[in-house]
Amino acid sequence: MGIRGLVADTRPLRNPHFRRLWLANIITVIGAQLTVVAVPAQIYAETGSSAYVGLTGLFGLVPLVVFGLYGGALADHVDRRLLLVCTTLGLIVTSGCFWAQAAVGLGNVWVLLGLFAVQQAFFAVNQPTRSAVLPRLLDAELLPAANSLSMTVMQAGGIAGPLVAGALIPVLGFSWLYLIDTITLFATLSAVVRLPPLPIERLADAAAPGLRSVVEGLSYLRTQPVLLMSFVVDIIAMVFGMPRALFPEIAHLDFGGPSDGGLVFALLFAAIPAGAVIGGVFSGWVSRVERQGLAVIVCILLWGAAMIGFGVAVAFADRAHDLMLAIAIGMLVVGGAADMASAAFRTSMLQSAAADAVRGRLQGVFIVVVAGGPRISDVAHGAAATGVGAAAAAAGGGVLVVVGTVIAAIAVPSFVRYRLTASARAGL
Repeated sequence: MGIRGLVADTRPLRNPHFRRLWLANIITVIGAQLTVVAVPAQIYAETGSSAYVGLTGLFGLVPLVVFGLYGGALADHVDRRLLLVCTTLGLIVTSGCFWAQAAVGLGNVWVLLGLFAVQQAFFAVNQPTRSAVLPRLLDAELLPAANSLSMTVMQAGGIAGPLVAGALIPVLGFSWLYLIDTITLFATLSAVVRLPPLPIERLADAAAPGLRSVVEGLSYLRTQPVLLMSFVVDIIAMVFGMPRALFPEIAHLDFGGPSDGGLVFALLFAAIPAGAVIGGVFSGWVSRVERQGLAVIVCILLWGAAMIGFGVAVAFADRAHDLMLAIAIGMLVVGGAADMASAAFRTSMLQSAAADAVRGRLQGVFIVVVAGGPRISDVAHGAAATGVGAAAAAAGGGVLVVVGTVIAAIAVPSFVRYRLTASARAGL
């Protein structure tokens, strides 16, 4: 297999609608990551507490669950292009409010958390809709490549955002970062406005958006054991193994950075996305993997092992500062690459398996799991760090990921044996 077989498959970019969305993401994702970094940094600067930073998990989780499920049902009922336009406008307004509170120096952590909750509500409707659109724009064989391309851009922004934020926060303050996010969101608005109408291929007896529609989607998911298991292992990986709520404290106390940002803070936040970008650049192999269930298990075990290594490196930071910082960042990079591959497999399995009439609802469940898991992890890691310290919380979470994934694989061996070709013939 030559270099051409290793690098990312760019065939999805031949589709003009996908290409515009992808190019818009290159612009938008940097601004979005500035806000992702600025919110916990501002909270920590105002409170000095990882527990308060961890509260972003709680305030983000509730709207993600409620609006993720409802948004998925809504995406199976109304024109998805219209829904994307409306939610993108909502994200623009919310980002503008972040800028306003920072510009006037409000300094109220509860206002910050409230705005974060509103932002996550719009995000929870927008993302399932966007994912549900892709199978209408691209052939099924191109979905793994399209998802890898999209994730690579998102994670590349996750590198640039923290690095820029870490450098700019001490110089310009938080308001400029929020303003950049607000402006860049207009690129996405332009791309979604230019999508074609995307009416839903409704089932004759489909329920209107609401509780019954959500239950229908969950009932459908219950009949898809492979997809259901893919959610379970991701919950294990993200709830126990995502230590990002600890980054402000680790950067400040263990590696000697300032309390309101700095280079170490930026490097910690950028490391996981950097690993994902490296994995995405060399993702040409993902379309050729047949045993996707086993691949997901291996990727999550690698993620857990990397988080153990990260926690151990932090624990020994006072003995060999520079070496341990390099190892800690390296472990996060390895974890990011493993997570990118796992996410590409799981997303493609869901998009290709679901009928269009229920695709939005399943994507709603997917976004609740993928984005909600780290929110729970923020709360858990923040609370654990208060009791046992940041290093032990990070390493202990990695141990729980490995143990939980092994137990899940043993409990449901059909997931480990899952092969793409067999499932495609059987319709999952």
